[in-house]
Amino acid sequence: MIEIVEYRDAWPTLFAELGCRLRRGLGEVALRIDHIGSTAVPGLRAKPVLDIQVSVAAFEPAGFRAPLEAAGFAFRADNPDLTKRYFRETSGPRTHVHVRRAGSFAEQFCLMLRDYLRESPADAELYGARKALLAERYGTDRRAYTAEKSALVWELVRRADEWAQACGWQPGSSDA
Repeated sequence: MIEIVEYRDAWPTLFAELGCRLRRGLGEVALRIDHIGSTAVPGLRAKPVLDIQVSVAAFEPAGFRAPLEAAGFAFRADNPDLTKRYFRETSGPRTHVHVRRAGSFAEQFCLMLRDYLRESPADAELYGARKALLAERYGTDRRAYTAEKSALVWELVRRADEWAQACGWQPGSSDA
């Protein structure tokens, strides 16, 4: 079942705890550790899954796989997105760790959209409402949910890009 819930004030604290744990384990291998996705936007309805992005200089898994596994995350080798390496929790709160190459479009895309939604409560509300509607409509059909959500996501990315150009957006400091 696709579950969309109201924003939870506990999400930033949960990220802070996990981010510190990951920082201790990854050290300098992690150039950045950021809270991304809908749970990183105050007030935004979301699936109750924490998304963490770890930015690395190279995709050589020797530098990050063992520390992430030691921190309780399982490598998902079957991930079809070749712009990241993907890990999921083995226990505890639902958490997805996305390892991306620092400076890549995929890394910047997530940070820019997050920052835009933080600055645009109306678009964050629009996005949250659409996700809730689609979750209700599609129930357990994740493919249909994602496909229907896609058009709005790309419209929000277009708006985020305009916003970023207008304000000279640059990613801020790493969250952890």
